Amino acid sequence: MDCIFCKIANKEIPKELVLENEELIAFDDIHPKTPVHILVVTKAHVASVKELENPELAGDMVMAAKKIAGEKNLDGYKLLFNVGREGGQEIDHLHLHLMGGK
Repeated sequence: MDCIFCKIANKEIPKELVLENEELIAFDDIHPKTPVHILVVTKAHVASVKELENPELAGDMVMAAKKIAGEKNLDGYKLLFNVGREGGQEIDHLHLHLMGGK
């Protein structure tokens, strides 16, 4: 598999992580759209929300983003899942964008 997010999760590509637990990793987006733009990514390969079968995983991603937002002292922020190419998804691996900051 040639998935960049899988390679980061498997430590094949070094990346400074903002968060890591059994199911998720989080790191800064390489093309930030806001001052704080972090991706919360599943360690297991799931292509997108369309393929997501574990509803708890999406909740875990949201709660991880909430934790990171608190650590970054973000009063307000945006959480975004892009689904499929027509929905703006560029990497075929489930990820949540945490965006905020002034």
